[in-house]
Amino acid sequence: MTDHHLDSVRVLYDTVAESYHDLVPPRFATDAVGRGMLTALAELVLADGGLPVADLGCGPGHVTGHLAALGLSVTGIDLSPAMVAIARRSHPALRFEVGSMTDLPLPDARLGGIVAWWSIVHTPPQVLPTVVAEFHRTLAPGGHLLLGFHAGDELVRRDHAYGHPVTVESYRHPPERVAGLLERAGFTVTARLVSGETGVPQACLLARRPVAD
Repeated sequence: MTDHHLDSVRVLYDTVAESYHDLVPPRFATDAVGRGMLTALAELVLADGGLPVADLGCGPGHVTGHLAALGLSVTGIDLSPAMVAIARRSHPALRFEVGSMTDLPLPDARLGGIVAWWSIVHTPPQVLPTVVAEFHRTLAPGGHLLLGFHAGDELVRRDHAYGHPVTVESYRHPPERVAGLLERAGFTVTARLVSGETGVPQACLLARRPVAD
């Protein structure tokens, strides 16, 4: 993503941070299917030795907190300083940092898991390879990735979100295209889930960096 695009996304979430915090975590609490996928990721990481996990695009930290409750050593990273401030306030025992998925503030091959839970919603298709490359770089061999996103093949523009008059550009990505991108980057896709219960299809892909690649 260009610096201008990153700045636009950062300003968007700095603006809506408090309203987002009021609205989204309660929805997550009712998402039994999504929490089931997160539990699967947690069990896989713990079975492989429990290396640290990064929650990318963590927002106000509700998923980070859930992962910690599942027994993971987890750090939340988000582009928005306002979101990170809320996450630190809401989960003072956990670690949160400001950062971008296109240039993660993380060392190579140290993570046992990555969760990107609806975090690529503002990522243009042409930028996804850069993001996926960062996932691969930071995961240890054998590490697991859980990617959740809106399924489709379109750019959706809105002028209102979370109670604020803001400009929002959201991308819906085809699950097969994202799975192919992961495989070309060196991942093995181990599970796929597509659900349409909420109106807009939701996709989850679970993938692994091979032990030897």
